[in-house]
Amino acid sequence: MSEARYVGLMSGTSLDGIDAVAVSFSGNTPSVLAHVTHEFPADLRATLLDLNTPEGSNELERAALAGVALAHHYAAASHQVLEQAGWTSPQVQAIGCHGQTVRHRPEQGFTLQLGNGALLAELTGITVATDFRARDIAAGGQGAPLVPAFHDAMFRSPHHPRIILNLGGIANLTVLLPGQETRGYDCGPANALLDGWVERHRGASFDRDGQWARSGTVSTTLLAALLEHPFFQRKPPKSTGRDVFHLAWLDSVLRTQDNQAAQDVQATLMALTAQSIAQCIARETAEAGLEIYCCGGGAKNTALVEQLQGLLPHTAVRLTDALGVPVLQVEATAFAWLARELLQGRHANLPAVTGARRRVPLGAIYPA
Repeated sequence: MSEARYVGLMSGTSLDGIDAVAVSFSGNTPSVLAHVTHEFPADLRATLLDLNTPEGSNELERAALAGVALAHHYAAASHQVLEQAGWTSPQVQAIGCHGQTVRHRPEQGFTLQLGNGALLAELTGITVATDFRARDIAAGGQGAPLVPAFHDAMFRSPHHPRIILNLGGIANLTVLLPGQETRGYDCGPANALLDGWVERHRGASFDRDGQWARSGTVSTTLLAALLEHPFFQRKPPKSTGRDVFHLAWLDSVLRTQDNQAAQDVQATLMALTAQSIAQCIARETAEAGLEIYCCGGGAKNTALVEQLQGLLPHTAVRLTDALGVPVLQVEATAFAWLARELLQGRHANLPAVTGARRRVPLGAIYPA
């Protein structure tokens, strides 16, 4: 069977940059031949953070300009990964680009991912598939998470119950139980609040290995107050984003508490991430032999992974590297896969995950 070549681009709610992969498909099996990480410049990252909350002036123009800037960075990441793979643009069927989410309001019937697919196609000379969430929302779904279909195709085992846990800015899980329909949804914040708090207080873009969180003590009263957010009580299907879990919300909760040391807040935010995930997993399954595989940037946070393992003592918590896909490549590869599904005319959403009325094709195509 002939090889099909795709590029996958993912820039998630962590806002730490773009993961780009060059993916070769032989049949239905993807193989990552190259991977690059392209960081956002500080000014673009700041703009994207600002656009996640409905405040400030001139939002329409700022969002449009950010989309243009993103297209240039997506194109640069694409050219970098093509060079590493030894491919030229004419050899690539399509780029699958998630775009940068700045507002996600499925309950109001819309979602907004910036990226300017038309400009990206022009800059690369490659067909672009993008805007993957909108059609699922039009069909009554949450529009997210979208990667469970890829997790099902890539990681399902006929014998072993598995959960794939993505630790990006937001945590989401995919439940893969033998003989059962695939389920998945967002659990709550993963890196979004942790990264924002450490950047505010220490000037770092993330808390490497969770070292700062380890230095603090969890505040049980603050943790309880944070867990009162109604999202944690909602039943699936459900999805969320930075426009819900942001530092302004954290500040509003902190104002109801006694003064907290900054490192104790960081420790509590890590506990919020770990406990909200563990609660979701406990509600999903108690099957013996359950395997949990983590991916996304948060999978590099050893303190977080250790805390999850402590909360789930009878479950093996591993990284997707053990399944053959490194943690920072999973989501980008998923969007290469989703682009391929779109170009081949297949419906890629899972109504059991998103709550959509029916299976629909996902994405819009900008031809080269």
